[in-house]
Amino acid sequence: MAGVRRRRLAGVCAIVCLTAACFLFPSSYGDRVDDQAVRCAGRVVAVDDSQVQQVGLIRKGSQLLMLQIEDGPFEGRQVQAVNQLLGRMDIDKVFRPGDRALLVLSLNPKGEIVFVAAQDHWRIGWEIGLLGLFCLLLLVFAGWTGAKAIGSFLFSAVFIWRVMIPAFLEGWDPVPVALAGTSLLTGVIVFMVAGFTWRGLTAFLGAMLGVITSCVLAMVFVPLFHTNGAVLPFSETMLYAGYAHLSLPRLFVAAIFVAASGALMDLAMDVAAAMEEVARARPDYTFSRLLSSGLKVGRAVVGTMTTTLLLAYSGGYMTLLMTFMAQGVPVVNLMNHVYVASEILKTLVGSFGLVTVAPFTAVAGAFIYGRVWSVTAFGQPPLGAREIAGPETASSLPLD
Repeated sequence: MAGVRRRRLAGVCAIVCLTAACFLFPSSYGDRVDDQAVRCAGRVVAVDDSQVQQVGLIRKGSQLLMLQIEDGPFEGRQVQAVNQLLGRMDIDKVFRPGDRALLVLSLNPKGEIVFVAAQDHWRIGWEIGLLGLFCLLLLVFAGWTGAKAIGSFLFSAVFIWRVMIPAFLEGWDPVPVALAGTSLLTGVIVFMVAGFTWRGLTAFLGAMLGVITSCVLAMVFVPLFHTNGAVLPFSETMLYAGYAHLSLPRLFVAAIFVAASGALMDLAMDVAAAMEEVARARPDYTFSRLLSSGLKVGRAVVGTMTTTLLLAYSGGYMTLLMTFMAQGVPVVNLMNHVYVASEILKTLVGSFGLVTVAPFTAVAGAFIYGRVWSVTAFGQPPLGAREIAGPETASSLPLD
């Protein structure tokens, strides 16, 4: 029991160290903050809408805000700010008394406030609260496994932000960078959750074969669909901001299989866990029998997983479909529109990867468990591993 606790604690410490290393990873794209500016939270005390004009749903003009600073060196001071409305609902923010706002205070050389910008609504508190509830639920429900899942979640977020995104901006080819990054993320997540076990190895192999399949399909079909990657949000803005060297089609290919990789890991772990139970219950099963069992489990899971990405992606372009339907656009025009075609491509390529993960994992599991159990009798661990494993089964042993 003490050994199990040490391994669990070592796993959590390892993911913490990896996350810290990614966070401290040197990058030329750090926060570009003016030395003469202070960011803080403020409370809206009063709002003057006399300069705001509303035509239908569109608001233009400016709001005059009276705000009270809630933290930082100017805490407690009341300041005024102008909130300019451009008539664009996607970027305009409308403040009301009682709202909290992110304030940017511009200072003069003497350290006095010369300008106040109400940057946006303050959402950090709710974001941290929601993340805390998510972590609490994982810990209560899954215990140590939940703690490792939290570590994997945070590591993935930091790795993408601090390593992959800067690599893309530097002009590195997005496809190999994303494939290498996805391989690392898959390995860390799978082995953190399952441990260095045969189950973890089975899930990793199945998931990576599915990711590679999705990558190859995306590389083949993106040119055939004549999508240039400009459908990605803010992609043109990025090109005009000094990054014209970036390849949007290659970014789009990378985005396709990175977006699908989480679901691929999920399915691979399901099949691997089921095959572990089969091998533990029936140590006499041969490669073919294990493969047949794994394929049966895969078919059952794939039956519901095939719509996973469709439902996940459809939420992102639901209003697009509503717009076309409201305007009576013919289906043939709809299906050929670049935005719709791009979403169809992402959905089908990701779903194709999901379907192939099941047989890939079944084959890997049949080979791995067939090899492990074929040299044992009645489910006893192999010689040399028995002292390490103790009462644990061979399928849950750390890898030799």
